[in-house]
Amino acid sequence: MRQPIELFHHLKQEVLLTYQKHYPYFEGNWKTFSSQDIQNLIQLIETGVKQTVSEKWIYTHLKPETNEKLPRKDMLDILSQLVGYSGWDEYVFKHKAIEISATPIAKTNTKKRRFWIGGAVILGAAIVVYVVKFSKTTQTIEVKNAFTNAPIDSEEVKAVVVENEVETPVTIVDSKLQLPSEKDSATIVLKSPYYKDKTIVVHKEANAPIVLQPDDYPMMLKGFMKSDIKDWQTRKEQLQMILADDLEVIVLLKDNLGAEYFNKQEFSERLIVPSVALKKMKVVDIQSNADNKIHFIRIIQE
Repeated sequence: MRQPIELFHHLKQEVLLTYQKHYPYFEGNWKTFSSQDIQNLIQLIETGVKQTVSEKWIYTHLKPETNEKLPRKDMLDILSQLVGYSGWDEYVFKHKAIEISATPIAKTNTKKRRFWIGGAVILGAAIVVYVVKFSKTTQTIEVKNAFTNAPIDSEEVKAVVVENEVETPVTIVDSKLQLPSEKDSATIVLKSPYYKDKTIVVHKEANAPIVLQPDDYPMMLKGFMKSDIKDWQTRKEQLQMILADDLEVIVLLKDNLGAEYFNKQEFSERLIVPSVALKKMKVVDIQSNADNKIHFIRIIQE
């Protein structure tokens, strides 16, 4: 019977296989898992499980080829849920059950053996028929900028399918929505800190791209944070124009260390002088007031 640490190693491989389903161009292993792959995995967990893990945790527990200690159970629950289980307890139970059922029994009666083999063949055939008949196909739709017609970065937009007031996250890979196409139509809600929200009904087999309209002030803020503008005075004047006086900025720190708060003056001072730390900040939410000025920003420190 495999020990929990061995099951954890097996779970790590299942997490890798799940990651490869969403990012099929990745063909490596945990040793070659890059910093960008780690960010993609963190986002995949946030979308699929509604939980968060830190970059440091992934480096500590998933990147190593061997693990001496088992991670905390709450983290094992998150990984188990990512690969399709309710949690770590179910993962351990089902895998141990598989091992027990696979254990050979000595001196098995020949007729019984043939009976079980025949039953297994019939059951396997039934499973194949079921999977073929009821497996979901995927409908792919690209998301583009309404003005430039360029694909929108997958990291900058979130999408959900809304049905009976229930929201189900939609995977976005290479700027394309990955939609299950077993239904005739689906109501999709797209949100982005840099683009205006959009609700659209997508019909089965539709392939026309979805276009999102850029939100001007958030786009200017993005330019300030990512570019190397040298004219500080111009930058300062433009910030005064797009940021509300009652601006609140929340920066979520790495490794679950909490958050920092900035008002308009404090945040503007950070934006005026470009820095490496500034470019590593990821904006996840921007809210504007009635005058379209930005009055709330939520940022993740990467």
